[in-house]
Amino acid sequence: IGKAANEHILIKDAVALELMRKVNVVVLDKTGTLTEGRPTVVGWLWAETQKANLKNILLAAELKSEHPLAGAIIAALQSEDVTPATVDSFQSITGKGIKVRYGGADYWAGSHKLLKDYAAGHSELLGQELVEFESDGCSMVYFGCDNELLAVVAIKDKIKDTSASAVQHLQDQGIDVYMLTGDGERTAMTVARKLGIKHYIADALPDDKDLFIRELQLQRKTVAMVGDGINDSQALARADVSIAMGKGTDIAMDVAMVTLMTSDLSLLPTAISLSRRTVHLIHQNLFWAFIYNLIGIPIAAGILYPINGVLLNPMLASAAMAFSSVSVVLNSLRIRR
Repeated sequence: IGKAANEHILIKDAVALELMRKVNVVVLDKTGTLTEGRPTVVGWLWAETQKANLKNILLAAELKSEHPLAGAIIAALQSEDVTPATVDSFQSITGKGIKVRYGGADYWAGSHKLLKDYAAGHSELLGQELVEFESDGCSMVYFGCDNELLAVVAIKDKIKDTSASAVQHLQDQGIDVYMLTGDGERTAMTVARKLGIKHYIADALPDDKDLFIRELQLQRKTVAMVGDGINDSQALARADVSIAMGKGTDIAMDVAMVTLMTSDLSLLPTAISLSRRTVHLIHQNLFWAFIYNLIGIPIAAGILYPINGVLLNPMLASAAMAFSSVSVVLNSLRIRR
């Protein structure tokens, strides 16, 4: 655990240190885990001529949201000196988005699943522009009023420089890697392809992540879940080993057994290697601790005396016991390297 702390890996549960060596499936959230967690708005797609107050209403809604993408929209609107409207009510729709009441109408903003819930369609021209943004790995936030789509916000979150190499190292260790994201199919496929991830699930709600991990466990897989947000806490609690990113939400870090303090995903294969190395050293130490007793006690009891008259001198027995402890300590210190 001390060695892990030196590597910026905080292990709160010693059981996790032992379990990590058995992990054969790693499930990764996308936003803030594989990406930098600093999303920015790169495009606005308006379904029709922009009406007055729409940006004010959207800003008022996003100011009440806790989702990482909300921060990007807020920053973009505030840079345009947009002021928030006064809304009548606010509702958070778990895993999908948010809804506010303004002027007797319901305004909503969220994922593709929320768009489907309101049965709001978009034009063919708008659809073509959506494909271009999604093919670039952008996350799309849909903004509408009742069953009418008003706008789509394209948000880009840069993939971390170390994510691809971390995924490759995990796969080299014989671990299957899955990506779960609330983004649409095309965005998820683009990000997975860039990172070399063969398995992914798009449009995943918190319950979907939890159910997926449970299905893997029923297949007798040992699952590690890595996430950083409120939407990941349910899946983190379900996983055999829960790992949070250091720059994530407090609830994710509270639930997690392990926290990667720098949010560098390359620390994940390091943590798993450290677990395997630690347990290997424990087995070696048990061998050295017992081998002296297994050999020395029978000799001290006189098992060789009838054969060749050999007895173990008490001084030598004490030295052997002391050296047993010294060998265990020296062997353990090798982990520092």
